[in-house]
Amino acid sequence: MHQLLNKIKMSLSTFIRTVGNPSRSSMKMQRLKRRIIKRFICSGNFTIAELSRETDFSIPTVTKIVNELLEADVIFDLGKVDTQGGRRPNTYGINSKCAYYLGVEVGRTAVSIALQDLKNEYVNSRENIHFTLENTRPSLEKLCSLINSFIADSGVNREDVIGACINLSGRVNSNAGLSYNFFFSENEALNSIIKSMIDIPVYLENDTRAMAYGEFKAGVVDKERDVIFVNMSWGLGIGIIIDGRLYYGKSGYSGEFGHSPVFDNNILCQCGKKGCLETEISGWALVRDFKEAIKNGNTSLIQQKHSLDDITMEDIMAAAVEDEDVLAIDFMAKIGEKMGRYLSILINIFNPELVVIGGSMASTADYMLYPLRSSIKKFSLNLVSHDCKIKISKLGRSAGVVGACYVVRERLLDMLD
Repeated sequence: MHQLLNKIKMSLSTFIRTVGNPSRSSMKMQRLKRRIIKRFICSGNFTIAELSRETDFSIPTVTKIVNELLEADVIFDLGKVDTQGGRRPNTYGINSKCAYYLGVEVGRTAVSIALQDLKNEYVNSRENIHFTLENTRPSLEKLCSLINSFIADSGVNREDVIGACINLSGRVNSNAGLSYNFFFSENEALNSIIKSMIDIPVYLENDTRAMAYGEFKAGVVDKERDVIFVNMSWGLGIGIIIDGRLYYGKSGYSGEFGHSPVFDNNILCQCGKKGCLETEISGWALVRDFKEAIKNGNTSLIQQKHSLDDITMEDIMAAAVEDEDVLAIDFMAKIGEKMGRYLSILINIFNPELVVIGGSMASTADYMLYPLRSSIKKFSLNLVSHDCKIKISKLGRSAGVVGACYVVRERLLDMLD
């Protein structure tokens, strides 16, 4: 906690370092300062009178704190507010450039990085930076090198970046800072290793949970508080939001829906078990089955562009959407039908307000969504599912990196409680 707080810009960290120093500031005043800063970050601009009403502290006390924050450049004086009559008060707002959030989405073949200020406005962002994710030390060093180059090019001082959230697929323990699928070390937590390489406090997050949070905070989610996000990409996972907060589960590994053993197909999953959902509903299953169909005599327009060995998940999706390739459309429809069948189980259990379909396969939209909706109606309980909305991700490929920035933001806000 204190390491992250010390990364806030010097003016703000000066305020924070007074915590626990009774000779300079009482604990009561410190809590009030934190509450005021949190309100500026979360809710916009305030007058002193408004802050006084919201915090139940006297106007002289709030005025004293506001003046300290003004002097430290943590907030700005935005001028007079128009009123119905009487003396016009000044309004104040957060200095959005006094701290930044860094989000990093790590994919199999590319990395996306974004830097946002305290108002969650982009300062810099880059998508699909070429990168090959391998479970090796050189791959980790390359990732950190890309992050360091991005920060250097952004024009932002590194010490002003209060934290970085790194999204990885697979089993990620956010609290412990561990990834059990990539760069695992028994001697040191991965977030500590990366922190030593980029000199910024680091959080780890599962990629699907970060995508879910991105959609919840800045995407297709409106006022819904109970949401299931389905990440249909190379693998299959879900992010669960209950009452507006990410659900992690007891050990931090919630959402491994793709590794539910529902098929009696004897196909070995990437997790080491057989018959998981991923063995038939995932990007790697799509590529495997599509190639097998061509070997068995089916034809596709893809064959005019790519050799059999070179066909990718992206090629199949593009063939469906752009070329209206019959075989590709048929495969996306079958995946949608299967996904709807097993998604109905989650709907029956959780009774969510909204299900968001995201990940790479969401780009095929209606080709997959219509069969998915039909399957949900067929297999779920009508009383449970009739008022559950099904939507396609709004943020698309940006969902993960946006969610990562919001994860850092929420960590900061938690510390300001």
